[in-house]
Amino acid sequence: MIEVSQRKLGASELVVPALGIGVWSWGDKRFWDYGRTHTRDDIAQTYRTCLDAGLTFFDTAEMYGDGESERLLGECHREDGRPITIASKFAPPLTPVSLKRASARSLLKALDQSLERLGIECIDLYQIHFPSPLLKVDALMDVLAEAVQAGKVRAVGVSNYSAAMMRQAHARLARYNIPLASNQIHYSLLHRYPETNGVLDACRELEVALIAYSPLEQGVLSGKYRFGRASLPASRRLLASMGMRIDPFGDTKGVLPVSRRLLDGPRTLRPEKLEPLFVVLEQIALTNGKTTAQVALNWLIHQDAHIIPIPGAKNVRQASENAGALGWHLTEEEQDKISKAEVATR
Repeated sequence: MIEVSQRKLGASELVVPALGIGVWSWGDKRFWDYGRTHTRDDIAQTYRTCLDAGLTFFDTAEMYGDGESERLLGECHREDGRPITIASKFAPPLTPVSLKRASARSLLKALDQSLERLGIECIDLYQIHFPSPLLKVDALMDVLAEAVQAGKVRAVGVSNYSAAMMRQAHARLARYNIPLASNQIHYSLLHRYPETNGVLDACRELEVALIAYSPLEQGVLSGKYRFGRASLPASRRLLASMGMRIDPFGDTKGVLPVSRRLLDGPRTLRPEKLEPLFVVLEQIALTNGKTTAQVALNWLIHQDAHIIPIPGAKNVRQASENAGALGWHLTEEEQDKISKAEVATR
């Protein structure tokens, strides 16, 4: 088995592998075609493969597959029996349409429902899935502190929070002597906004883990969708369009002005632009006996000790490939070459 390095989840007591596994695709039919491209048996085998490789940190959410992801993860956990670290998320309301979550205290009921689906008594890391215009940061942190004190949550995290919101959440939790353990955000070789919008700096300053979701850009960085090869499925093209331009003005300077990059659209939907980067990734992958996906993950892992990528895995091949991103290290020269090649594609 590959020697898996461990990282602390911020200033919390939780210690997890330097690479986790995102399980959005488990049970999700809307974006990930569960039941067609992968089955319950595939997930069970994937789970065992992850644990055999030392990957024991799993991230789910109540929204994933309308709770099915949590249920499947809980079933796998009970069937296998080996210890794991579980992270899940509460989805605050974005519009006032429903009164069910008009108060921050609605989190407590949602937490109980997640615990029931997972079949456990305490969630290791419970996160706010995204900022809400209706529920205040302070109110949510107060209720999360209550959940910790009740023994239902071990550590508190947030997701998709800006640097300013992170600082506010961190300060509020400090009233209860509870650290802000993590901020889960979109970060990859093709989405490097955290380096320039203050989030990575805030993670370093506050001792908060940066859990990086979509570290392979929905499979784009695996090379599967390179120029002249297969096209991104429609559902993932939609995700790319939604996610790649959230923070255009925080991006580091590329070869094109911001206005032009906005009009051109996401690079993940224009594989011809990315081909020079893939040439570099492929060369470095061959040198190290790795795949382009493993190189892209290794590059991200070693950007900073606070970073914990969570690539998805819905089959044994993906789980094994994820594990192969650990146990080795790109040279500084290779890291720099990859970074420069990415900037040149902007």
